Amino acid sequence: MAKKIKKIGILTGGGDCPGLNAVIRAVTKTAIGQHGLEVIGYKFGYRGLFLNDFEVLTSKRVSGIQHIGGTILYSSNKDNLFDYEVEEDGKTVKKDVSDVAVENMKKEGVDALIIIGGDGTLTSARDFARKGVKIIGVPKTIDNDLAVTDVTFGFNSAINVARDALDRLHTTAESHHRIMILEVMGRNAGWIALESGIAGSADVILIPEIPFSLDKIVDKVNSRHQRGLLFSIIVVAEGATFKDEDAVIQKIVADSPDPIRLGGIGNLLANRLEAKIPEHEVRNTVLGHLQRGGAPSTFDRILSTRYGVTAVNLLMDGRTGNMVALDGRHMTFVHLENVIGRNKQVNPTGELVQTAKSVGISFGD
Repeated sequence: MAKKIKKIGILTGGGDCPGLNAVIRAVTKTAIGQHGLEVIGYKFGYRGLFLNDFEVLTSKRVSGIQHIGGTILYSSNKDNLFDYEVEEDGKTVKKDVSDVAVENMKKEGVDALIIIGGDGTLTSARDFARKGVKIIGVPKTIDNDLAVTDVTFGFNSAINVARDALDRLHTTAESHHRIMILEVMGRNAGWIALESGIAGSADVILIPEIPFSLDKIVDKVNSRHQRGLLFSIIVVAEGATFKDEDAVIQKIVADSPDPIRLGGIGNLLANRLEAKIPEHEVRNTVLGHLQRGGAPSTFDRILSTRYGVTAVNLLMDGRTGNMVALDGRHMTFVHLENVIGRNKQVNPTGELVQTAKSVGISFGD
């Protein structure tokens, strides 16, 4: 007979994201109010699990946090307990310390974990599930690049921020007859650039899935100029590339599970455009971490709440080893073994790209 779940832990891993607190709130309130469970929250992601650093979560503690960005449990994207840096004999070495985390759970009487994160965080969730830990994953990333769910929470908030930035850039672009470039996040997927670009009336959208030609962008700018439109708006994803060139790397973070930090394509594009069409003034804006901060949108607050409630219900139904997912309008779940490494990219010939092209948006192809 399976052991009855009486106490659960929650942790948030990876980059911060609007909606994390809404998930924590939903998990805690559902676990306590509907199932009479005890709930603790591990701090700084998997690091808290290793150090046994946690706080008790009550209904009062999570009251009023739904609208707050970030995570009250804090986060880290450098703490893979299956390859963790520890000090031994005065030297830093990497070891599998996952057994320490499992023992910490046993010591505190934690029967199961709800783990909120993206691909890296969920990879460790899968590995803990393989060790017999009862796990439910919740998909989080502003990039919307997890293939097994229609939408990840945080994405809608991020595109709202990017769309608002494009709205604001329009006024200064038109006032000064400039070409304004907005560089947005997304890593190797163009969802943020694509959807914010359509909503923000961009003239050019550049995404990783469609390598672009500088000449095609010049043609678009000149075509607008000939029609009396003396400004242009370009939104470019950080992972977008010129044809026959690699993505622009901002830096390498050696101790991170995802060491490559993209960034800089906006400045490179601005410099090349000004050299090609010197009569046009070009300005670049890097939106950066503004996309990940601030209050979640209405959509993300609701989606996060649905994810949190469903995660607890799956746990209590014995459906561990799964990740909650959105399929159309309905909540469902996918086994963690089928989640990892399946990234979702924009279809270059798909309906959204064709919609954008139909209203005159160029992709530089």
